[in-house]
Amino acid sequence: MTQYSLKLPPKLQQEAEKYATDQGITLDNLIIWAIAEKIGSLKQNLDDNNFPDIVYSRNQEGEMIPKLRGTNIQVKTLVVAVKNWQLTPQQVADEYEISEEQVNNVMAFYDQHRQEIDTAIATDKVLESIYNE
Repeated sequence: MTQYSLKLPPKLQQEAEKYATDQGITLDNLIIWAIAEKIGSLKQNLDDNNFPDIVYSRNQEGEMIPKLRGTNIQVKTLVVAVKNWQLTPQQVADEYEISEEQVNNVMAFYDQHRQEIDTAIATDKVLESIYNE
């Protein structure tokens, strides 16, 4: 394996080290994982150019999940907040520390990808009911 010297900004390095520790892996493994995930996402070309705020990334099970770009917030999480909890886009934005425009963009994405997101939400409900038995 080829070795590279990588200088991370101190704040990013601290955060990366924390996430690596939380995941029980080394910082090197986290970096490899992040690069592999990004390359996989680019190869999949699942991103919808009409929604630049949404990016697909691979979860721990290997599934491609739409998330709000620059965050780890899944689209389905925000959809549930708006649809099921009946929060306004501004309330959701305040709760997740994002902009109302980002919430509105997620909901527009949902309108175009409703079946995919509804299936993911339904799957989560089934899994939750199994784990809570």
